[in-house]
Amino acid sequence: MCSALRSRSGIVVLASRASWARVASSMPSIIRAWSASLSCSMENCPMPSRTGHENRPVLYAVYHAEVFPLAYLYRNQGLTILVSSSRDGELAVGVLKKMGFCFIRGSSSRDGMRSLIRAARWMKDSRAEMVFTVDGPRGPRQQSKPGIIYLASRIRAYIVPVRVKMRTGIRFNSWDRFTLPWFWSGCEVIFGEPYRIPAGIRTDEILKKTGELDEKLKALV
Repeated sequence: MCSALRSRSGIVVLASRASWARVASSMPSIIRAWSASLSCSMENCPMPSRTGHENRPVLYAVYHAEVFPLAYLYRNQGLTILVSSSRDGELAVGVLKKMGFCFIRGSSSRDGMRSLIRAARWMKDSRAEMVFTVDGPRGPRQQSKPGIIYLASRIRAYIVPVRVKMRTGIRFNSWDRFTLPWFWSGCEVIFGEPYRIPAGIRTDEILKKTGELDEKLKALV
């Protein structure tokens, strides 16, 4: 059995790792049925005219815990995701491939520069839009890694911070505190202003810009 605790915010915390494993194994069915029930709204959704260049690459910066509603909302739109080579990443590919997402395997922390170079080449060739779970694959929670800043600088892409507010839901006892909104719950997807990173910035500047990205993300909610 799994133990659960309802917090005052309306989020239920599941304390059993086995609970997460059971949910993950049936995730394709959960996403289709569960997400269709959600009442989602969007605030400040970016359009190509706001960035000024319809064919300019865009990197969406999201926190790992908030991806569930986004996976359904942005299905079948050809978005690219950088996915870890880990077992969890394999699970994600199996689920999201059926929802029309493209993938680059590897992570900015495990495979380092090689993953980012592959992503840069893909983005330059395709002018694609890419989703970065900026605090993945293992955290710390809500602390961005510098990979997205490096990539945005290299290919002159726009970064769009994105947060998801879930009124009620289940929060798992994982490193990211992954949150699954309750069936029929309300979700609000909040987009920050698109912005660009200067080309060729130094390592110390990349780290500074990484901290600034976290500030932008946390300011949205």
